[in-house]
Amino acid sequence: MTSTVFAPPPAVTVAVSGLDAVFPVRRIFCVGRNYAAHAREMGGDPTKEAPFFFCKPADAVVPSGATLPFPVATSDLHHEVELVLALKSGGSALSPEQAAETLYGVGVGVDLTRRDLQAEAKKAGRPWDMAKGFDRSAPLAALLPLSAPLDQVLPASSRIRLSVNGVVRQDGALEEMILSPLEIIAHLSQLVELAAGDLIFTGTPEGVAALVPGDAVRAEVEGLPALEFRLA
Repeated sequence: MTSTVFAPPPAVTVAVSGLDAVFPVRRIFCVGRNYAAHAREMGGDPTKEAPFFFCKPADAVVPSGATLPFPVATSDLHHEVELVLALKSGGSALSPEQAAETLYGVGVGVDLTRRDLQAEAKKAGRPWDMAKGFDRSAPLAALLPLSAPLDQVLPASSRIRLSVNGVVRQDGALEEMILSPLEIIAHLSQLVELAAGDLIFTGTPEGVAALVPGDAVRAEVEGLPALEFRLA
């Protein structure tokens, strides 16, 4: 067995509701502007552009109940509540029907965004990596394993919402997505080969706004374990 020059980092995992076992994370993909109202509030036109993808590092995941240090290098940190898909298998060029077979479970997450850095990157025509893929930028609740097809476990009418200090800021329905969860998996598999352990954040409804130190955040998707975290 080949040795390593230093001890490898611990595996990144996510809790699974009702199980002692955990879900090992491979990669994190995120969908941009997958709700029409959010696309418009960000200055886009959902009738003229398809949703697109970006990534976060696997170790950006933090569990529910965590207290996060306020991120460095930003004065405009935004919340984006999202349904998260967890894959147990993968592949390339999948159909939506094949995509359904890759799903292990679902959860609720928040895509934290350094909006000021994102605005600077957009203006300069540069990548968004430092606006989206920073430390602890992907809080994620325990996953709910699927015991039936996704549309039976999580109807399209299910609500998705986020509150800060008890005040609701984002409130939408999963049926407002431009690409459905299975369409997202199928579309992404045209670009990369998906595999077990991949997480996919599926986009956020309108109402994104700034967070400040001391804020308590609660993110929910109806029927799933809730996500709670606080900013130190």
